[in-house]
Amino acid sequence: MIGMLEAIEKERILGKADIREVFRVPKAGAIAGSMVIDGIIRRNARARLIRDAVVIWGGQHRLRAPFSRTMSPRFREGFECGIGLENFNDIKVSDQIECYFVEKVAATEL
Repeated sequence: MIGMLEAIEKERILGKADIREVFRVPKAGAIAGSMVIDGIIRRNARARLIRDAVVIWGGQHRLRAPFSRTMSPRFREGFECGIGLENFNDIKVSDQIECYFVEKVAATEL
C-alpha cells in the first residue's frame, strides 16, 4: 500500500548570495552582481529573491560568470557571479538570492 503513495516533494537549499551591485543591461534586464555567502549557487537550480526576510520572487535564474569565457556550472562560497532572474527586474542592493532544488522522496508512511 505504501508503494502506491505519491512521492513527497522536499526543497533542499543549496546556497545563498548577497547582492552587492545591480547592473542594467539592455536586452538582458537587471543582473545582480552577487557574492556567494553560503553553500553553492548552481546553474539550472531554482531560486528565490528575499528582501527584508520576505520572499519577493521565485523561479528560474540565469547565472553569469564575471570576466570569463568559460561558464562554470556553479559558484562556491566566497566567489562572485552575476545572476539574472527570469521575468523580474526589481532587484535591489542588499537583497539575497537563495538557490534550491526540489527533490522527490518516496512516501514511507500513511
